[in-house]
Amino acid sequence: MLSVACGIFMGMFYRFVAAAMYTDPMHAEAGKMGPYAAVFIFALGVFLSSFIWNTFAMKKPFIGTPVGFADYFKVGFNTHLTGILGGVIWGIGMSLNLIASGRAGFAISYGLGQGATMVAAFWGVFIWKEFRTAPAGTPKLLTAMFACFLSGLALIVLARTL
Repeated sequence: MLSVACGIFMGMFYRFVAAAMYTDPMHAEAGKMGPYAAVFIFALGVFLSSFIWNTFAMKKPFIGTPVGFADYFKVGFNTHLTGILGGVIWGIGMSLNLIASGRAGFAISYGLGQGATMVAAFWGVFIWKEFRTAPAGTPKLLTAMFACFLSGLALIVLARTL
């Protein structure tokens, strides 16, 4: 249930970011942002809200025991560096996605950006073999997942041309 809820929320945010942006830089609309302003405001929102959500997740975890802020600093620097690197990579990708959306359109930009999730799934399944000990029938579900994901990406990209 948690994964489904998170997937729904992650799938909804781009629509709101796109609605806050103008599409033609030569005809900027009042009250709407350009891609660089949208990236800045979005990054600021992610940064500020992380204090709220991380505090909530630390005090009321979905699994495991609650942890305090001191526990955050008990792990090694490399662990934090990995998280920072992941955030930087995601931030660069999101920035480029929003910047490209003015030229390519929001549907195509979003569809291509979601291709990163497909690459991550591919690596998990075929490179790291995360499902090698999964129950029988899992390969069929993974095949269906890849087929549905690729079909969804194709439909999103085609939405602009129809």
